[in-house]
Amino acid sequence: MEKTLADVIGDYNFFLEDLFSKISEIELNVEKYELDHICYRVQSINEYKSKKEELSHFGELLIESMVNGRLISTFKLIEPIAFKNRKIFLIELPSPKSMHSYANGLEHVEFVTKEPLQKIVDRYPQYSFEVFGIHKKINADITLKLGEYCIRFHNQNLEDVIKLEKNMSNRR
Repeated sequence: MEKTLADVIGDYNFFLEDLFSKISEIELNVEKYELDHICYRVQSINEYKSKKEELSHFGELLIESMVNGRLISTFKLIEPIAFKNRKIFLIELPSPKSMHSYANGLEHVEFVTKEPLQKIVDRYPQYSFEVFGIHKKINADITLKLGEYCIRFHNQNLEDVIKLEKNMSNRR
């Protein structure tokens, strides 16, 4: 029997329902933001290689690049994940960082906004956003942890960032 995407990354509908329930509980309005991609974490480099191979059956590997000392692969799905009124085309698969331990499974989603990231932080002072990535030159971000999950906000979608990265590497 052929594997489904859910066989490979788990019950993404449950993950998204659970995550959006947590977002709703804290009354953070994300309706106007594009849900750019979801992230699947692995515990070991062997699991990274295996998951990368499995995901290649469901989409195109857009890039595998070194980010903060570890490889991250991004896949564009042939058939997007449909969740409510959203279509999610990208899955991010980071290899584990040394000295960090992650559970295997879906961990976070990333939203794209056109507004300055600091405005989101200022609008919700009651939340402890991680802002260490807010001043990055490429793909600045803020993060909010919600239990075992987290959400991130960016000003550029991941596919555009990948195109930018590829253009920059072609110039070298």
